[in-house]
Amino acid sequence: MKIPEKAPDWGKLSNECINADLATKTIDIVRKANSEYLYWDDFKYQPMLDGVTHEAAWAMLKTLRLFQTRRISLADSSGRYFGYWLPDCVLKEIHYIDQQAGGAILAEHPLVHSEEKQRYMIRSIVEEAISSSEIEGAVTTRVVAKEMLRTGRKPADRSEHMIYNNYRSMQMIKRHLSEPLTIDLIKRIHASMTESTLEIPSWAGRFRTPEDEEIHVFDSDGQILHAPPKAADVLVSMQNLCNFANVDTEDEFVNPIIKGILIHFWLAYVHPFMDGNGRTARALFYWYMLKHNYWLFEYLSVSTAILRARSQYYKSFLYSEIDDNDVTYFIVYNLKAIHRALEILNAYIERKQKEKRHTYRFAEIYPALNLRQRALLASALERPKETYTIETHSNVHGVTYQTARTDLLGLKDMGLLDLRKEGKKFIFTPVADIAIKLDRGTEER
Repeated sequence: MKIPEKAPDWGKLSNECINADLATKTIDIVRKANSEYLYWDDFKYQPMLDGVTHEAAWAMLKTLRLFQTRRISLADSSGRYFGYWLPDCVLKEIHYIDQQAGGAILAEHPLVHSEEKQRYMIRSIVEEAISSSEIEGAVTTRVVAKEMLRTGRKPADRSEHMIYNNYRSMQMIKRHLSEPLTIDLIKRIHASMTESTLEIPSWAGRFRTPEDEEIHVFDSDGQILHAPPKAADVLVSMQNLCNFANVDTEDEFVNPIIKGILIHFWLAYVHPFMDGNGRTARALFYWYMLKHNYWLFEYLSVSTAILRARSQYYKSFLYSEIDDNDVTYFIVYNLKAIHRALEILNAYIERKQKEKRHTYRFAEIYPALNLRQRALLASALERPKETYTIETHSNVHGVTYQTARTDLLGLKDMGLLDLRKEGKKFIFTPVADIAIKLDRGTEER
C-alpha cells in the first residue's frame, strides 16, 4: 500500500495568501472537498480558478477545517491532540443511520417474525466474525467458516480460531451492556478475541509493557504504516479512553455513533496489545452502539462493508494521523461503511421476504410440510447449488439432531433433495430440476 504523500505546510502558506479574494475564489472547491472530505493527494488534482494555486486553496481549506475542530483527549507521541469536526457529509450520514438504526428496516416488514429476526441476528454475527477476522489476516473460505460456526465443530487452525473467537466475543459483549467501559472489560474482550491465536499465549488480555518488543503496523510489502505510542503510555491512554466513553460533559454533546467510531480509532491508534487490536477495536464499537440502544447494529456486519474497501479503511486511518491528527477522515469512512452495511441488510431482508412468500405458496402445495422444510425449499429455490447438513439445519432452526434429520430425509423422500455421503456426514442438495418440480406441484394443485 502506498503511504499518502505529505501535504504542503498550510500554516506557513496561510500567513502569506489567505485573504477575502481567495476565500471568494475557493468557496466552491472548499465545499466540494468537504462534501467528499478529500485529503491533499486527491485535492491537488481538483480544477482551480485562474490565479489560484492548489497550495493556496489547500491553506484556505485547512484554515476553515481548523476553526471547527473539536479536540479529544487522545494525543500522539509528540503530545499533539487529535480532533474532529462534523461537515455536512457527516451530518447527512448520521441522519440516515439514526433513521435506519431506530428500527425502520425491520419494522417496515410485517412478515419479519421474531424467529426470523433471530436468524438475521445469527447471520450478522457470523458475517461480522468472518469479515473482522479476514481484515486481520484470517485465511479460509466463507463456506468452511460458516460450516464451522453453524455445526459447532472445533476450530482446526489459527484462522478458524480467529473467526470462532470473534463469533463468541460478539455474543459475549451483549452481557456487559449495562457496565461502564473499564480497563478490565477491554482486557476481557481482547482475551476472548485472541484465545489460541497469539504467537505468545500470555499476550492475551494484557497490555504491552516496556519489557515487550516494540510493535509496528506493516503493510503487505513490509513498510511501516503506523508506529503506536510507547508501551509506557498505554495505561494512561486507555484510562483516558474509558473516561471519554463513560462521561458526557454538559457543555459538549457527542453523537453516540461518532463517539463509537472515535473509540474504535482510539484503541487502534494506541495499539495497547501485542496483537488483536483491530478485532478488539471493532468489538468495542459494537459494544458502544448496542449499549446506547442502537439495537439494529445487532443485525449489521460493518466489517463486511469495510472488507470490500479495505485499502480505504487503512487510508482513512493514515490520513487522520498525518493530516494534523484530523480523525474526521476515519469518521467519514466508517459512516460510509455503516451506510453500506445497512444497504446490505436491506437487500438481505428483501431476499428473505421473497423466500417467505415462497413458503406460503409451499404451504398450499405441500400442507404436510412444516415451516422449517418450507423455509429450506424457499432457500433452495433461490440458491439451487446450496448444500445442507443435518447439523446446520439443526443449528439454524434450534431443533434436535433427530428432528433435523427427519426434516431433510422427508424432503429427500419427496424427490426434492438429493443425498450423498462425505465421510460420516450426510450432504443434501436440491435436485437439479427443483424449480420445475415445485412449479409442477403448483399446477397439480
